[in-house]
Amino acid sequence: MLDFDLAEMYAVETKQLKRQVKRNPERFPKDFMFVLSKRI
Repeated sequence: MLDFDLAEMYAVETKQLKRQVKRNPERFPKDFMFVLSKRI
């Protein structure tokens, strides 16, 4: 599930969901959000 999927599920904009996770990290499980990066 990607950020836009969760935002749609909660009926909020993706940027709003990300903002809330950053502002309130204690309200979300540690594995709720992660960042994918290209590994060389």
